Amino acid sequence: MRALVQRVAWARVRVGDEVVGEIGAGLCALVGVTHSDDEATARTLAGKLWHLRVLDDDKGLMNRSLADTGGEVLVVSQFTLYGDTRRGRRPSWVAAARPEQAEPLVEAVVASLRELGAPVATGRFGASMQVELANDGPVTLLVEVGAG
Repeated sequence: MRALVQRVAWARVRVGDEVVGEIGAGLCALVGVTHSDDEATARTLAGKLWHLRVLDDDKGLMNRSLADTGGEVLVVSQFTLYGDTRRGRRPSWVAAARPEQAEPLVEAVVASLRELGAPVATGRFGASMQVELANDGPVTLLVEVGAG
């Protein structure tokens, strides 16, 4: 599983004219699923996001996590994180899990984050979405867990 994580001052996701998920300060996580991922991988990713120390402490150092601050997280499914661009001009999506595998695993990440205590907002799986955010820092990391 992969997550492209951005520390944000705020973030929201729209489907058409409807805001379907919105957060204040915290993390925006675009989550991709590959074939070898399972519920254990989803729980591991959630724990990693919850404890990722990329939020500023009172000295302006990245020493705090969502667990420390109570910050929010916006989780948006993003199959294109497994796009392979090494050959040709059109990405290959072979490494991305099919929707019937990916959707329950993205939902498992969300459920695990909520169990840990995170306020979570989400996009809408499979929809054409517009994600808006204010990247704080900027801080952007690629987080990978599992064998994929």
